[in-house]
Amino acid sequence: MGSSSVWGSHPLRFPLLLLRLLMLLAAVELAAGREGIAAVARPIAQAIPLECRLGQGPWLACRMEVVAIGSQWALVVGAQRWEFRHDGHGSVTMQHGEGPWRPVRSRWDDQNSLCWDGVCARGDIPLD
Repeated sequence: MGSSSVWGSHPLRFPLLLLRLLMLLAAVELAAGREGIAAVARPIAQAIPLECRLGQGPWLACRMEVVAIGSQWALVVGAQRWEFRHDGHGSVTMQHGEGPWRPVRSRWDDQNSLCWDGVCARGDIPLD
């Protein structure tokens, strides 16, 4: 009686099973697509409809995408996007599009809107 392993008596059986498993995992990853993988890596933002004003311009419909309330959010006005981060110690930084991150000053204005150096939002803004 010859020796046999747990994987069967054929010497190539285990490598073929391993190859099939790897091919299956690769197919699942491709089926998930780039967006599916990114969704796992990045928290899903909650979108809140607001009104925004850029500089002294008119109030426009916009949305706030909240990743972490009070510490990471974005404002989206049309095709433009501003990302914000709060460090928990009073400092806020802002990035417009692919531009550099820069510190901004947060303030409430007389129209009951929250502004960051000329980018203002009003509505049901989640603060914490």
